Amino acid sequence: MQILGIEEITFGATDLAKCRQFFLDWGLALVAEADQELVFECMNGCRVVVAHSDKPGLPKGIEADPTLREVVWGVTSQGELDQLRTQFQALPDFYDADQRIGCTDPNGLALRIQVSQKRSVDVVCARTNTWGEHNRINEPSPAYERAQPIEVGHVVFFVTDLAATSAFYEKYLGFVVSDRYPDRGHFLRCAPQGGHHNLFLLQLPQPRAGLNHVAFTVRDLHEVFGGGLHMSRCGWDTELGPGKHPISSAIFWYFNNPAGALVEYYTDEDELTADWQAREFTPGPTMFAEWAIKGGIDGHTRRQKDAEAPTGRFMTDKSKN
Repeated sequence: MQILGIEEITFGATDLAKCRQFFLDWGLALVAEADQELVFECMNGCRVVVAHSDKPGLPKGIEADPTLREVVWGVTSQGELDQLRTQFQALPDFYDADQRIGCTDPNGLALRIQVSQKRSVDVVCARTNTWGEHNRINEPSPAYERAQPIEVGHVVFFVTDLAATSAFYEKYLGFVVSDRYPDRGHFLRCAPQGGHHNLFLLQLPQPRAGLNHVAFTVRDLHEVFGGGLHMSRCGWDTELGPGKHPISSAIFWYFNNPAGALVEYYTDEDELTADWQAREFTPGPTMFAEWAIKGGIDGHTRRQKDAEAPTGRFMTDKSKN
């Protein structure tokens, strides 16, 4: 049995109109709409649901709304789902309906698993020229006016018990620890081979349960920039970015999300195999970001937010007096 990745996430929120506009600007496709629920899709069919906090049947939140109420993970086959059904039956709040099985994880989050419904996508990504290796010949690198996320790549939660929550995902879902902040945070990937992390669990000095952010995979670093600039032009607030994570190597840009906490565009994370040995780090600003722009880049001037607008002159065109 192997978890393939995130299939669907569900937010609980009250301002559905604002969430609707936000995720449309973010680059998702609105595929269904009702009075108490919005359903969006990424390029590969990974779904983002925003449900009104009062919607009947919505799983209990781990904190006050707006926040993430449910995460659905995917497996390859019905046989694998049946195998998990047997294991999950004794777990808290066992769930078996709508072709999904699930439970509540040790942090209080509703966890569901289904046979994957995501579709393969064929996208053209930027190729990079480095010293001694030229992958892009007679071809300019791409520029994007906005982003179109491929999928939800990872989720990050604050947890009340890091050891118990991490052990749960390792034991019952086969997750693997990629790197650690000892006693503070675990980066976990779904399988021995894959991207650096699909789940990051973080325990604060005063532990609490909550959502930190949801991360959306895009094609390349140019799409991170193009998507972030578009969100800035639309008036949405940057929390941090663009920037680069030293632990996963990913390029990122974080925005405040009306459906809860933060959302992130990211790309170019490390690809790991079973040979990878988990590392240990001390939490700190330089471990979170190798470099980052606070407040983002203005989408109109394409300069750091609140910076002087460009004049069109060359940088060297200055008076020598």
